Amino acid sequence: MAPTILVRAGTAGGNAGGARRFARGQRKPGTLNKTEEAYAAYLRECQIAGEIDWFAFEGIKLRLADLTFYTPDFFVMTASGELECHEVKGFWEDDARVKIKVAAALFPFRFRAVTKVAKREGGGWKTEFF
Repeated sequence: MAPTILVRAGTAGGNAGGARRFARGQRKPGTLNKTEEAYAAYLRECQIAGEIDWFAFEGIKLRLADLTFYTPDFFVMTASGELECHEVKGFWEDDARVKIKVAAALFPFRFRAVTKVAKREGGGWKTEFF
């Protein structure tokens, strides 16, 4: 006999504001979304300008705790030889912000989060360091 699943009518996920939220599909690892593609193009420009020497998309995976990992969107080597982890965000989920803060406390890399600035607001990238 198949198990019975009960669903309560009302707002999705207990969201008190009433706005419904749905799960987003997972993308295949190693696949860039549009914002990450735009940032990769920006990094290529920085590489041509001599500001960075190298970068890789999802180039490393950092272990934060048992069964807890953080994979930065881009692992970057600057022209001065420093290693940085760059996280590209359209918006922040709470768990992502916690993970990058924990990673910044554990590892000797500079952690940078970037969000795309709309063209109507001047374009470019807004940067936050951890």
